Amino acid sequence: MSEGPRFTLDGREIPLVPGQTVIEAADAAGIYIPRLCHKPGLEPFGSCRVCTVKANGRSVAACTYPASPGMIVESDTEEVNAHRKLLLEMLFVEGNHFCMSCEKSGNCELQALGYRFAISAPQLEFQFPVRDVDASHPDILIDHNRCILCARCVRASRDLDKKEVFGFVGRGPHKRIAVSSGTRLRDTDADVTDQAIDACPVGALLRKRVGFAVPVGRRLYDKVPIGGVPPAPEVPVSEEKRA
Repeated sequence: MSEGPRFTLDGREIPLVPGQTVIEAADAAGIYIPRLCHKPGLEPFGSCRVCTVKANGRSVAACTYPASPGMIVESDTEEVNAHRKLLLEMLFVEGNHFCMSCEKSGNCELQALGYRFAISAPQLEFQFPVRDVDASHPDILIDHNRCILCARCVRASRDLDKKEVFGFVGRGPHKRIAVSSGTRLRDTDADVTDQAIDACPVGALLRKRVGFAVPVGRRLYDKVPIGGVPPAPEVPVSEEKRA
């Protein structure tokens, strides 16, 4: 009897189901590939590139690249992890992420990946952008300082909540999340029960009055590292890659 189609991931044979992406097949096999914009149940987006792997020697986004029989995929290598670490450092310095005072601390995927990749302090220059906070809604807050443009709220609102509350405006360094009313969140049909709020991997979308219901130290990534495995060893970022 045939064992079915398989591909190799970091030297291990992984079964695949036709139509699966690399990250879906890896998840099904219990192998964690770091990610931020990807979330099961949402349409793959491929924006953050933290899930980048080498497939037959080519760099691809594991969340959008289809798994195929016989392919050779490299994920947990020094080169790939250095690339991921650089991307994470860029996200930290391009926003205003003050983890010590953020309500999402301990549940934040960006923070957890920072720990996984031993980023004690980014080696890149902080940008300190001037961004606003929309606290107009009675139950929900948007802090644009923490937004990483992963589009998880956009996709969750559209596909799960069936509302299309969130969307992108602007281009390049001026790109940001906006609300469908074009003004403030209070003027939309956003509700505190919306799945779009839970989809946010960082502290950009928060429910009011529940931020510290679970004390720091008892939160998800305070207990178990993201991916359920110990952090990778520190990978230095070369001068060439920082330039």
